[in-house]
Amino acid sequence: MSTRTEIPESVKVSATLRRLIADHLVQLQQIDDEAFSAKPNPQKWSKKEILGHLIDSAQNNLRRFITSQYEAEPPHIVYNQDFWVEANQYGHTSAQELILLWKLLNDRIAVVLENLTTESNKKLCNTGKDSQALNPLSFLAKDYLNHTEHHLRQILN
Repeated sequence: MSTRTEIPESVKVSATLRRLIADHLVQLQQIDDEAFSAKPNPQKWSKKEILGHLIDSAQNNLRRFITSQYEAEPPHIVYNQDFWVEANQYGHTSAQELILLWKLLNDRIAVVLENLTTESNKKLCNTGKDSQALNPLSFLAKDYLNHTEHHLRQILN
């Protein structure tokens, strides 16, 4: 009788993330700078700033995916999105730089996710801002993918 080995959730997410990068990279590169930089209103992010937000999200989640595997206690990694976008000054950064950074960070995340074991997928990370919010890495990987897809739709529509 053959034993079927279940593919860890993170491996599935990694494959989907790689396709997402490949499918949208050229589309991002084709957005003209004026459209990329335009803010719908002063309180809303431009497409550049939304991509910057995805870069920040990638950095925070990459740290979650790695540190949760070796820390004795679930790491507490929170993300203040408005502060990060402002601190990074994405609105004043070239689109080419942002697109390349987004691609490279997501390539790295895909590598980390495809190498998570089934046990590592169960490791927890605390993402709560004001109270504890423990989530397994498998959930955070799916949530990261959904979040990325959502904001890519915003940028490309």
